[in-house]
Amino acid sequence: MKLEELLKGCSTRAVIGNLGIEILGLAYDSRQVRPGYVFFAIRGTRLDGNQFVPKAIAKGAAAIVSASPAMFSLSMPWIQVDDERAALAAIAGNFYHHPTEQLHLIGITGTNGKTTTTYLVESILKAADVPAAAFGTIEYRGPGFSFPAERTTAEAPELEKLFRQVVDAGWKYAVMEVSSHAIAMKRVQALLFEIAVFTNLSRDHLDFHGDMESYFGTKKQLFEGLNGVRPRVMVLNSDDPRYEELRSIDPSRVLTYGMQVTSDICSLRHRFGWDGTEALYKTTSGELEVRTSLMGKPNLLNIGAAIGVGIALGLPLNAIGRGIEQLRSVSGRFEPINEGQPFRVIVDYAHTDDALEKLLRSARDITSGKLILVFGCGGERDRTKRPAMGKVAALESDYSILTSDNPRGEDPTEIIQEIEKGMPGGRHDVIMDRREAIRAALLEAKEGDTVVIAGKGHETYQTIGTTSHPFDDRVVARELLHELVVGRN
Repeated sequence: MKLEELLKGCSTRAVIGNLGIEILGLAYDSRQVRPGYVFFAIRGTRLDGNQFVPKAIAKGAAAIVSASPAMFSLSMPWIQVDDERAALAAIAGNFYHHPTEQLHLIGITGTNGKTTTTYLVESILKAADVPAAAFGTIEYRGPGFSFPAERTTAEAPELEKLFRQVVDAGWKYAVMEVSSHAIAMKRVQALLFEIAVFTNLSRDHLDFHGDMESYFGTKKQLFEGLNGVRPRVMVLNSDDPRYEELRSIDPSRVLTYGMQVTSDICSLRHRFGWDGTEALYKTTSGELEVRTSLMGKPNLLNIGAAIGVGIALGLPLNAIGRGIEQLRSVSGRFEPINEGQPFRVIVDYAHTDDALEKLLRSARDITSGKLILVFGCGGERDRTKRPAMGKVAALESDYSILTSDNPRGEDPTEIIQEIEKGMPGGRHDVIMDRREAIRAALLEAKEGDTVVIAGKGHETYQTIGTTSHPFDDRVVARELLHELVVGRN
């Protein structure tokens, strides 16, 4: 594709050089540049992409896109833009011929519940004999590809390339998690969303957004229309305090779900157990009996959101019900670990105070004995939630063990001290080594108790400094439980 075609819809300040050249690819990392590629000099929080322009040129870059004016005389085009991230999204969309214009694309945003809701929607579509791609925190899946996610929402060129593969394979549907970082950093700016889902909003990522208003305002952009086109349907959690503000964008496009009977979709009755959940939902298309292995009150809402998407897409209720039932589990989300021990063990990704509170209350609902918690807080992330999570642990668990959870470049001791500020009087111990913390919790547990290991969920690493070491809460719990069960027998 010629450079001048790629620049359509891109806000430029100055254009130097021949726009008739052929472009073979896009790169925002100089290490990925190949001959004939456009290099995007992205300014980051730690590095400025402009300093890598000489390296990109040496590797054969055909053109440079930057928010800065040309730094020196070049024999290639230099495109100065207003916003290099917006330009990256627009140009990536043009390069791959805007594949989401040919898709029914569902975007799911919110602090908690995005992953489970995405899995539910994907399962519902499969039950309706509709192949669907699914992108999110755990994995990216589609026709001919399946790989672990590096981040919840990929950069624009990767997204557009994958969506092009989806369309070229003849698939018509895709569902994806949309993180606030992705919206703020324009990764999804050129995508066309048919349906947008709002799960909830609670404290998280304030290290990035600064305050809750900015955090919410970023997520709100998905419903206002990132590229000037609003989603056809907005599926909104009417229990959330931010609901009315989202609804006011365009009430005619809203489908609601929640725990209140006034919602379009709600659970009229439900039963929780260690074998799963049974619920009867009221919907705009009639009543729906649901049986699922998913547990806990948060999943009642996640299921409600997924039902809303199914109805918005015109799918029959029986297919929606089958899809919910066929989803057996979501990796690291209220995931039970069973090695024959006389107590329950749950691994969950909860890493905010709101998610931790809901997790512990859900576990309490089906626990006859003590509730034992293992958790920590990530380093170099939102520090305001640390004492809040400590407070939740003190109030909602019988005994907590504080430990390391991806301390990164921070001192783990200081992280735990900040957590402890929120839990004066709460019964807890500190064991820095996460494996030993899990071991101690399992040794503490008796018949009827539940051990909750929170924070990492599906993650398979522990990041200390800049190095990620293999570590999976589920694997560690199984290994330790096996030792304990064998030892007791």
